[in-house]
Amino acid sequence: MGNGSAQVKKYVEIGFGNRWFVRTEIEYPDGSEEECKGIAKPFAAESVYLRIWIGHKVLIWDAKEGVKRMTKGKKRVKCVIGFSGR
Repeated sequence: MGNGSAQVKKYVEIGFGNRWFVRTEIEYPDGSEEECKGIAKPFAAESVYLRIWIGHKVLIWDAKEGVKRMTKGKKRVKCVIGFSGR
């Protein structure tokens, strides 16, 4: 991997509301994504977050970015603790 901006981002989430109780979402530099069961290695955590999603409303607390509130088009019920990294 060349420069830091073109690296793959990984999000490991543990909780309910996703396809699997423990899952990794991988985001590629071209914008494509994939999801896999468990923790995709290697993984270097950079931040931790808590996401609570009820209906269309999402509340996210992130150790790096603080608190965010969002409205999503999809209706879900989720509660996960996650780790973002590479």
